Amino acid sequence: MAVRHPDTLLGAAFVVTWSSGFIGAELGTGSAPASTLLAWRFIIAMAVLGAWLAWRRRGIPPRDLVSHVVIGLLAQGGYLYGVFLAAEHGVVEGINNLITALQPLIAVALAVPILGESITRRQLAGFAAGLAGVVLVVGGDLHGGAPAWAYLLPFGAMLSLVGATLFERRVRPAADLPEALAVQAGVSAVLFSGLASADGALVPPADPVFWTAVAILVVIAMFGGYGLYWVNVRRTGVARVSALLYLTPPTTMLLGWVMFGSTLTPMSLLGVLVCAAAVTVALRAPAARLPEIRPARASGAPAECTRA
Repeated sequence: MAVRHPDTLLGAAFVVTWSSGFIGAELGTGSAPASTLLAWRFIIAMAVLGAWLAWRRRGIPPRDLVSHVVIGLLAQGGYLYGVFLAAEHGVVEGINNLITALQPLIAVALAVPILGESITRRQLAGFAAGLAGVVLVVGGDLHGGAPAWAYLLPFGAMLSLVGATLFERRVRPAADLPEALAVQAGVSAVLFSGLASADGALVPPADPVFWTAVAILVVIAMFGGYGLYWVNVRRTGVARVSALLYLTPPTTMLLGWVMFGSTLTPMSLLGVLVCAAAVTVALRAPAARLPEIRPARASGAPAECTRA
């Protein structure tokens, strides 16, 4: 899995912009409920993308439209709402990050039989080490206090993102990225506006901090991070993008230190180094020809080990 220079830049941009979503969430939820913040994130994103589509006058085939509705419900609705709702019910950020950090391992494990992607044992070791690095990064924030059922929320959020990723790669809708984001933003705007209305929280506050958070979530996190997520998936596959997700907890921690003065412990800094090393191992092509794990053949033959 040799990494070309443009893909390296796209991957780095994805990690930084994706991590900004956690910063926007921390800013915005200080002055409004999560449902309000999410509703206005997608209302504004839908307005911008809808105007762009109207200007371009490009239609979306019905098949692609349905596919992106499903992807939006899973990757935006299911993932974001699960993470935000877990935080509202007392699941601390460390546990939230740790549970969602299972995404790379599960996505790669399912991508082998479902998509036919291959992965080497060396790469699997890198994914396992990445999870250990996340444990070190968030280790100081692993205490309970939330009701037991609340810990299922980040797990469900993680599965929603996995499902959206595998579904997109399996169906491969042909719509360009702006059209895809417009459909997904529209679905999410309807979903979160309904949830906020049900809570009586749709009216946004006048607090400038709230609107700063919305701007971060729309421009940097959605148009940047979420858009680059799909760009990287289409260019380099599920395994590579999943590996890059291990860099988002340490990046978020460093951004929190810069913006909010969060404490950096020696253990968390060690976790940053472990995550970086693990992702390097997972992304690098093996120096030697190692056995490669492939999905079982359609005939029912057992999965075989072939040379990479």
